[in-house]
Amino acid sequence: MENTEKTELILKHANYRYMFMPEEELRETLKTWSRHQLISWLKWNDRNGIYGDEESLAELGNIMNYEEGVEIMIDQIYQKNA
Repeated sequence: MENTEKTELILKHANYRYMFMPEEELRETLKTWSRHQLISWLKWNDRNGIYGDEESLAELGNIMNYEEGVEIMIDQIYQKNA
């Protein structure tokens, strides 16, 4: 992806900037995030996913912890489980 395309996406929504960070930089950045921020990003990135506590309890019987949220975000960005 060219820099102009990346810039256009980032200008469209600031959440796109995380998709272009190297993994180590992203992991360092995520250390400053709250669980709520992770859930918000995950919901933004995957509108059909189940990330909120109420939805997760109803559908899955548990809630996502912070560490799980980080790994889900990393997997989604870098398509590690693809």
